[in-house]
Amino acid sequence: MKQRGSIELFQYWDRLRDKRPAPKRTEIEPADIKSLLADTFILEKDGRGEAIFRLAGTRLCAVFGRELKGFALASLWAFKDQRLIARLAHSAFHGMSVVVIAFEGRSQNGRTNPFELLLLPLDGGEESPRTLGIASAVEKPYWLGADPIVECRIDTIRVVDPDREPVFLKNRPAVAVPTIAPSADEVAGATPGKRGRRIRHLVVFEGGRDPS
Repeated sequence: MKQRGSIELFQYWDRLRDKRPAPKRTEIEPADIKSLLADTFILEKDGRGEAIFRLAGTRLCAVFGRELKGFALASLWAFKDQRLIARLAHSAFHGMSVVVIAFEGRSQNGRTNPFELLLLPLDGGEESPRTLGIASAVEKPYWLGADPIVECRIDTIRVVDPDREPVFLKNRPAVAVPTIAPSADEVAGATPGKRGRRIRHLVVFEGGRDPS
């Protein structure tokens, strides 16, 4: 976590849980985090099991140019990232995982800005899981809030064990999300004369049995 808001919300959540996997959702007091409320949100699951916004702060809604309540979290992301976002939200709901996502937001007019998103599990019981979160802009350009963000793209993710890892997590490298599209670029260190295609974390070399 690098953003002040993310760190403060994590510390508040960590104090409330008091060594439990997660605090109860009824323990969250908005007055305790009033300086963060404009960027915070709460997720719940709808009838299809999707993570949807139950509540969202005013600044967060302004960044996306709409009221987010009732919208699916995954709907904010590029199509290629939507399945991963859904899985990460499920991990926060049911695996009690703390998730940190660095992402790029692209505006309606093609501008881009970096953001950080944090998901923190809440104990709402099996029938009513909740997730507390915050999404904050790393930079604050003049156009943010006037030119709405229409698509988000994941840069890196971290899934954190809060009992084992330091709060700032600066010593643990983030996991970069590779592109799905293969590349025909020559791979460094490959056998001379052979070219490879990179597919996610794999390198595929053309070859086969010698027909002779």
